[in-house]
Amino acid sequence: MTTTTSDLAGPEQAPGPAGDSFLDDAKVISLIGVAHFFSHFYILLLPPLFPVLKDVFGVSYIELGLMVTIFSGATGVSQIGFGYLVDKMGAKWILIGGLALEGLAFLGMGLIGDYWAILALMAVAGIANGVYHPADYAILSASVTEARMGRAFSLHTFTGFAGFAVVPLTIISLTGWFGWQAAVAACGVAGIAAAGLLVVFGYRLQHSPGSDKRRKPGETAPAKSSGFDILFSPAILMCMLFFTLLALSSGGINNFLVSALNAVHDVSLEDATQALTGYLVGSSLGILLGGMIADRTSNHNLVAACCFLVTGLAILAVGLVSMPPLVLTAVMVGQGLTHGIIMPSRDMIVRSVAPVGSMGKVFGFVSTGFSIGGVTAPLLFGAILDWGAPTLVFYVIAGFMVVSLLTVFSVGDKRTGTSAQPAE
Repeated sequence: MTTTTSDLAGPEQAPGPAGDSFLDDAKVISLIGVAHFFSHFYILLLPPLFPVLKDVFGVSYIELGLMVTIFSGATGVSQIGFGYLVDKMGAKWILIGGLALEGLAFLGMGLIGDYWAILALMAVAGIANGVYHPADYAILSASVTEARMGRAFSLHTFTGFAGFAVVPLTIISLTGWFGWQAAVAACGVAGIAAAGLLVVFGYRLQHSPGSDKRRKPGETAPAKSSGFDILFSPAILMCMLFFTLLALSSGGINNFLVSALNAVHDVSLEDATQALTGYLVGSSLGILLGGMIADRTSNHNLVAACCFLVTGLAILAVGLVSMPPLVLTAVMVGQGLTHGIIMPSRDMIVRSVAPVGSMGKVFGFVSTGFSIGGVTAPLLFGAILDWGAPTLVFYVIAGFMVVSLLTVFSVGDKRTGTSAQPAE
């Protein structure tokens, strides 16, 4: 079965009102992009400092890793609740408040400089980090012209990748110049300033309870619902599984490709790192290309499935065949490109099965798949390497991609609601 969005005002939709201009959409996407940039920026802010913090606090790497575990766990738990709040109260002020609170948490870490205080504040920061996916997607879905929705989702994902990309150099440079506490505090202030930017220009962020570009003029408000029937419907559960599998395969590549290549083919750390960098660059370019593709087709699950097939075959080839460094890097660039194309289609698939007025809770729920995969992948692939079976890393990653291919087709037309009969 094929997921289509034509009946939800797809690309062939008639032009919107005069306010739905390219400039208006660009301003909304830019503001949401700033928020999503800081979401990913803060996720990786402390890990580059672990060698420094280990000596400062006299703790083990396991104790340092607990900071990230607490942060990820708090995010996974909180974003479902924030999804309900977004649908009930609107998204704008929840997004701004979350960004400001997360900035304040990292400001406090820098000012206090105590291990136990950092653990507590990482829980606060993780809770605040739970606002982004429910609020961002709800605002984009309500504010951006339908014909540009795929590109809006792709740029949203791209800004998150940009946050990952710039944080290591930023925090290490600031630490070298001013010390780690001032560096972390300065990054916290930057998030607070970004929240202020959204306050000033946030009038462009349109989202009130139940608002959605898919709702037709004169359409009645959604019927009230506890939401559990929506979240535990087969289509939404399959989307969450889709997100989990995607996080597992991405986690395997991002965290263990270098180690697995070194163990299986004796690839040098430099060449393996170059291959990983090629994959990440390809993914970033693929995300932008995927947005353009998503706006030109309603067959989002077909796009995702084809890309999963290519990525699965590519990672198998990398694991089974010893390649010259340049060929290896080229294959990983191509693998990353197709992997990136999946992202906007992924978001459009979720949007197509989310009932009007339920974008917050649905994206909050399915995004917990990222947390599940993020917690599970390091343990799974680390155990595989500890067992002395590095080739299995590639088989498992490819296996996750094959199962992901099946999930995108199983979503099909099993919608929890339609634009004609929306449910909250």
